[in-house]
Amino acid sequence: MSHTNNTLLGFDFGTKSIGVAAGQHITGTAAPLPALKARDGIPDWSLLDKLIEQWQPAALVVGLPLNMDGTDQQVTFAAKKFANRLHARFRIPVHTCDERLTSADARARLFELGGYKKLDKQKVDSVAACLILESWMNG
Repeated sequence: MSHTNNTLLGFDFGTKSIGVAAGQHITGTAAPLPALKARDGIPDWSLLDKLIEQWQPAALVVGLPLNMDGTDQQVTFAAKKFANRLHARFRIPVHTCDERLTSADARARLFELGGYKKLDKQKVDSVAACLILESWMNG
């Protein structure tokens, strides 16, 4: 694995769907990838294996859904567990990023890109993953 790779993968964790985005550290931009289906927050790990193999990311970024007042909620713990499992499985750095505002931002961005017809759940999740990645890179 080359260490010149500046690719990052971002995840918008959800119990039924996990949004995915690929980003470039150099440009600070990210692009949505197909969201992964999850059962109670557990993805199909073989799909994640393929994703990591394909992109060979230097690091992973997982959005932490927090309440607006910054307190943890049940899904925050599940997202942290997901981040820990990613790290244990792939042995690459995993960062977490506060994502309180990203779902609303994702809807707004998708709306700008083409109105309601683009607002299907999978796209929203993966655009949210883009925003998580971009805010982490520019943070």
